[in-house]
Amino acid sequence: MRWLNEAEMAAWRSYIVATLLLRQRLHRELSDRHEVSLTDYEVLVCLESSPGHRMRMSELAVYMGSTKSKLSHQVGRLEAAGLVRRARDSDDKRGVITELTADGQTLLTTAAPTHVEGVREHLIDLLSPEEQATIAAAFERVLDHLSEAEKLNPGAAAPGFSER
Repeated sequence: MRWLNEAEMAAWRSYIVATLLLRQRLHRELSDRHEVSLTDYEVLVCLESSPGHRMRMSELAVYMGSTKSKLSHQVGRLEAAGLVRRARDSDDKRGVITELTADGQTLLTTAAPTHVEGVREHLIDLLSPEEQATIAAAFERVLDHLSEAEKLNPGAAAPGFSER
């Protein structure tokens, strides 16, 4: 077993705590200003980024790093709010498609500036261009590694997510 040394532990703990606090802050800003949670916002962004603003539930669960059951409850709440709709997949009757509605698109359009402002204020603007490039390169490497691990061992990792 290779235990983390002091520098490695500092890097790991800083990442974990900062990521948790950043997500909590972005959630609070979206929730306070637009009455949408960060995870719901992320679902809407995934749908908007997909061809036709729609995605199979199973694929969405992978992108969200969620179980199908948990995502089904989340999408149910979004559907009740009129932000998405679900329908049977016309190509595969066993599958379910989730689609962004006009109201969901409107919410995204309204909330996106708040989210981007928060990402800028609480992360991007705190870093030099060189630090941004270093973080991007490091996490692209982690993403590539986890994506490859997923191919070799399905269910062990989820693909990345594109932030709006």
